[in-house]
Amino acid sequence: QVYVVFSEELKCWCRALVESVRCQADGFQLGCFLVDYAKYCSVASENIRVLAGAFAKIPHRAKKCRLHCTKPLTLHIDYCENTAKIGPAKKWDTAAIQHFRKLIE
Repeated sequence: QVYVVFSEELKCWCRALVESVRCQADGFQLGCFLVDYAKYCSVASENIRVLAGAFAKIPHRAKKCRLHCTKPLTLHIDYCENTAKIGPAKKWDTAAIQHFRKLIE
């Protein structure tokens, strides 16, 4: 279900999907995906509202997607053997993400 949340970063109300809920000392923090900005953010529970009828039917501007059969790689350096090999990684390197964004632009 899509909700409306206040994004501190964007300083406005945005449509969002709630992906996680974390309990903290001062209340709950919601992990949200902003469907019109393709951004992830954390929102306090008091900054979430139910989306009014007609607005819920407007299509999202952003969609979550993945690159088919594309796995993250990283450079593994062995200082003892003085070698470097490209191999699988658990997550994408920051440099790889920046390079991919430049290619898209």
